[in-house]
Amino acid sequence: MVTTPVDASQSLAKSVRNHRNLFLVEGIVLVFLGALAIVVPLFASLIATVFFGAILLTSGVVGLIATFRARSAPGFTWSLLSAVLGIVTGALLLASPVRGTISLTVILIAFLFVEGAVSIMYAIKHRTEESGGWGWVLASGVIDIGLGAILYAGLPGTALWALGLLIGINMVFGGWSLIALALSVRPNTTTG
Repeated sequence: MVTTPVDASQSLAKSVRNHRNLFLVEGIVLVFLGALAIVVPLFASLIATVFFGAILLTSGVVGLIATFRARSAPGFTWSLLSAVLGIVTGALLLASPVRGTISLTVILIAFLFVEGAVSIMYAIKHRTEESGGWGWVLASGVIDIGLGAILYAGLPGTALWALGLLIGINMVFGGWSLIALALSVRPNTTTG
């Protein structure tokens, strides 16, 4: 069965309608957490750095164990290198979270540019559907790209507080866009 763009758009609109409450709850949680990050951006920056460091360290250790258990599998050297890189990067972020925020800020810049572009494309695609919340999704994408540009212009001096602040702003706008999208469709009243 071939899926056409119209079928995909209708499926998307149906999904938003069917899961309206989930979109609404996710949006509210994002707005709350984003506001918290805006109020204490230094704390949010350090938390993000420590969290990311812990994820990298954990995945590196698990990858190292898996690599040695499957050492006869093809690509052993590359798997070993990947695991060691995760361990070293995670340990560095955990050992020096202040320095790590600069590195994460660069990653955040890339994320904001890509997420902004994806949100804009999603909004353009969604504007033809019955949902009226596409304008908020478009605004969220434009804001993401703008925030990425501001952050890039302020490197490295603003990286410590800007990471937490921009994460907060991004979460608030992303949350509002989900709230607007959820409120723009009628709830699915069918049962079954």
